[in-house]
Amino acid sequence: MASSLIRRFREGIPAPHFQAKGAENVHGEDMWLDNDDIRPLKLADRTWNLWTYLTFWFSATATVSNWYAASSAQALGLGMWESIGCSFGGQILIAIVIVLNGRAGAKYHIGYPILNRAAFGVFGAWWPTFNRAVMAIVWNGVNAVQGGQCVYVMLHALTPKIANIKNVMGSGSVLDSGGMIGFAIFWILTCCFLVIPVPKMRGLVYAKLIVFIISAIAMCAWTLTLAGGIGEVARQPGTAHGSTKAWLIVRYLLLGAASCATFASNAADFQRYATKPNDVLLGNLVGFPLSNFLVAVVGNLVGSSSQVLYGKIIWSPLTYLDMLQTSSYTSSRRAGCFFIAAAFAYSAIFSSIFENSLPAGNDIAALFPKYISVRKGFFICAVISFAINPWYLLGSASIFISFLASYQIFLSSITGVLLCHYYVISRGYLDIDDLYTSRKDGVYWYFHGWNWRAYLAYVVGIAPNFYGFLNNMGVRASDGVAKAYYFAYPIGLCVSFLVYWGTCWVSRPAGMVGLGEWREVKDYVRPEERGVEGRADIESESGESVVREMAEKEAAVGVSPARSVDV
Repeated sequence: MASSLIRRFREGIPAPHFQAKGAENVHGEDMWLDNDDIRPLKLADRTWNLWTYLTFWFSATATVSNWYAASSAQALGLGMWESIGCSFGGQILIAIVIVLNGRAGAKYHIGYPILNRAAFGVFGAWWPTFNRAVMAIVWNGVNAVQGGQCVYVMLHALTPKIANIKNVMGSGSVLDSGGMIGFAIFWILTCCFLVIPVPKMRGLVYAKLIVFIISAIAMCAWTLTLAGGIGEVARQPGTAHGSTKAWLIVRYLLLGAASCATFASNAADFQRYATKPNDVLLGNLVGFPLSNFLVAVVGNLVGSSSQVLYGKIIWSPLTYLDMLQTSSYTSSRRAGCFFIAAAFAYSAIFSSIFENSLPAGNDIAALFPKYISVRKGFFICAVISFAINPWYLLGSASIFISFLASYQIFLSSITGVLLCHYYVISRGYLDIDDLYTSRKDGVYWYFHGWNWRAYLAYVVGIAPNFYGFLNNMGVRASDGVAKAYYFAYPIGLCVSFLVYWGTCWVSRPAGMVGLGEWREVKDYVRPEERGVEGRADIESESGESVVREMAEKEAAVGVSPARSVDV
């Protein structure tokens, strides 16, 4: 069996080659735009169905931090159920944005970096793609720290000696020497799973749901039994009243949406794997808020029991587990802590892959398509996320943590531009060929490959929230500025949407379609695969044949008025 696993692992690693697959014959400026991984997915790779997306979110959201996601609102005066309700309401709102912004991914089977090219230009997409790649790498390191803490609890259950290893990490690190051993093990395990192609991870997504259910029920039942009940935290009402309470509800309702802004911006990255475009609808609209809700409920019930056992609320389940086994280092408690921590570690691996490795791999491959495939991008992300020493970033830089929490203002502005372009400017139609070419008559060439309209909208969308962003980073500001910042995500999204629409109306870009038309394809198929499984053609929703239109376009001489470019 061991030899079989080793053979499968080796077969999963492609033979080393300098150029990415599909980029061998790409030359000139196009070398920065094209390889096989970032093109629309092949039919064989579209393996995620309705049930995959319903369970996918349990893989993405069943993280340690989501267990106590509603705790900050309780500290400021909301009751536990009020706090969870605010988060749930915000997640319903962001689930709608996820579905809308991921629509192009489900229909054309392209990722976030390629979708950016349609709005920002084939070269202008570099900045939002690079921007998101950096954040994904940083978050990958942050999540790996949590994963390392999971492994540490497992190791502590096996031997008490790991808690007594001399600490050489210094006071600026959130991990001691034992924690670093856990981090290294977690990092290596994650790299092993990165070998598996994303379309084949569907079974692991289902397994993650089972692991979450077992771990959640086990820890909840165990801690509540030890405490003799759920504790006063779950029953006591909030302490805030009047306008203070109203503003807290508004703040944490919108924060529940804004904290998931990354999922909304890169929705195309995981919706591109859909077997059928509409499979993502119910999976996202129901699966996303429901999974977050259940995780938060279980986490808060477990946290409330800690007050009964230790006289204080311990929100982190990992800290709670380690205290349980440290206070009574019996074989039964150690076994319980080991298996629950193992479930957390498994969940953390796939949360890291789906939330960070997958987006970063797509981004890095799109930035350097001539040489880097998506899988290579996964490993580049893993190496850099280790090299940035995230254990020191989290341990010594409070401004860094505030910056991560405030990054929504940049993502909301990008999302607003993408939504406007797809639904209003192009009316659901993307010229796939032109997304991968630097031809000056291409639809997405704009001005030397950059769309100034999108960048203007992006900057203007950030501007109203920037003072609030600085306030969140420590700059003094009035109470009005602080409260206005509660609305940062919807403000950034709406302002960038409207400004982009206005600039396109004033200066009509190539590929702009009249509002009376809707030209979205039913389900895009690569030209070489048309006719496979009965899919001989792709039709727009209005019934007009996009294939026929593309043939006529290729036969045309020169550039039509509708294909005019910025000069």
